[in-house]
Amino acid sequence: MPDWLALYYREPVELTHGEGRHVWDAEGRRYLDFFGGVLTTMTAHALPEVTKAVAGQAERILHTSTLYLDRHMVELAERIAALSGIPDARVFFTTSGTEANDAALLLATSHRRSNQILAMRNSYHGRSFSAIGVTGNASWSPTSLSPLQTLYVHGGVRSRGPYAHLSDGEFIAACVADLEDVLGQTHGGVAALIAEPVQGVGGFTAPPDGLYAAFREVLDRHGILWISDEVQTGWGRTGDHFWGWQAHAASGPPDLLTFAKGIGNGMSIGGVVARADVMNCLDANSISTFGGSPVTMAAGLANLTYLLEHDLQGNARRVGGLLIERLRAIAAGLPVVREVRGRGLMIGVELVGPDGAPSPDAASLALEHAREQGLLVGKGGREGNVLRLAPPMTLTVAEAEEGASMLEAALRRVQDATGGEARP
Repeated sequence: MPDWLALYYREPVELTHGEGRHVWDAEGRRYLDFFGGVLTTMTAHALPEVTKAVAGQAERILHTSTLYLDRHMVELAERIAALSGIPDARVFFTTSGTEANDAALLLATSHRRSNQILAMRNSYHGRSFSAIGVTGNASWSPTSLSPLQTLYVHGGVRSRGPYAHLSDGEFIAACVADLEDVLGQTHGGVAALIAEPVQGVGGFTAPPDGLYAAFREVLDRHGILWISDEVQTGWGRTGDHFWGWQAHAASGPPDLLTFAKGIGNGMSIGGVVARADVMNCLDANSISTFGGSPVTMAAGLANLTYLLEHDLQGNARRVGGLLIERLRAIAAGLPVVREVRGRGLMIGVELVGPDGAPSPDAASLALEHAREQGLLVGKGGREGNVLRLAPPMTLTVAEAEEGASMLEAALRRVQDATGGEARP
C-alpha cells in the first residue's frame, strides 16, 4: 500500500464486525462508534433491513451497469429527485462522493462553457484530479495542476479568519463583498460555485445561515450555477434540515446537488441531482459501470426507507442537541478545547495548545486516548486539530452520554499532558 495512505492510531485497528452503534476489533474489543466509517454508516451497523436487501439482491444478480434498467435504481432516483427540492430534477448515480463532485463539475463547466470555478476556502470535495483542483485545504491537495481555474472565496469558516470578529449579518455582507470583488477580476463567465453547507474534512465548520442564499443572489445575476456538496451534510444528519442547503434556502434550491456516503450505509453509492437542462447538456455518450449497481441500489432504497420511516432526522436533532450541550459543558473547564460546534449529529471539537494556536498533536493524542476509553472518533480541520463526531443517526441518549463521558476522560488526559491544570 502507498506511504500516503492514512491510517488512524499508532497501532492501527482492524475492525471485524459491528452491530448498531458499536464495532469490534480483531482482538475482540468493543468500541462505541462516533465516526461511522467517515459518516458512511448512517443508520446502524448491520441494519437488518439493509443487509436483507443486499443479500436478497445478491442472490438474484450482482451487476448489470447503467446500460440496463434496474427497478431499484429507478425507484431510488425518483425518491431522491422528489426529496432534493430541485425542480424538474434528474439523478445520475456514481460510486462515491468524489465521482459525484467530478460529474457535477463536468456538467457545470459543459453547461456554462467555462472552466472557471468558485470554491470555498478550507473546502474538500474529493481526491480525483478535478476534485483536488477545487479543494481549498492544503493538507488534502497534493498538486496545483488542474483542468480548472479555481477562485477561492471567504465564508466557510465562521470563527477564524479576517471576518471572525463581525456579527453574523456583517460577516455575510463582508463575504458577499468578497465574492463580488473576486467576480470583478474574472474574464468571461464563471461556471459554478461549489460549496459544502458544512465543511466536513475542514473540521465541521459552517457559515451563518443565509450566506449561500446571499451568494445565490449574486450568482443568479451572472448566470453562475450553484453546486451544493451534500456528501456529508445530506439525509438529515444536521437535524434541522434534510439537506444542508436548506439553511440557506431564501433564494431557492441549488442548481446541482451531490450526495454519497450515508445513503448506502456502507455500500458504495454517490450521485448528482441537477435541473434537467443542466443534467441533459452533455452532447456525448456516458454511462457508469458500477454506479446504479443493483445491489447498492437495493441497499440505498432500504436504507432511505428506514431513515424516513423512523424519523432519524428528528433523532439527530434531539440526541445531537443534547450531545452538543453536554460537550460544551465539558469544554467549559478545559482550555485545550477552543470550540465545540456543529448541528445534529455532525459535531466538531477544536483543540488548541496553551498558546491558543491549533494543536494537531492534541487532536492525535485525544484520538488515541478516546480509543483506549472504547470510543472511535474522527479527525480533521485545516490544521488537523479538530475531532469529528458523526455517529450513526440511530444513536440513543444513553449512548450519547456514554460517548461524552469517554471523550471527557480522553480530553482531560490531553489537558494534563499538554496544558496543565483544567479550569474547575
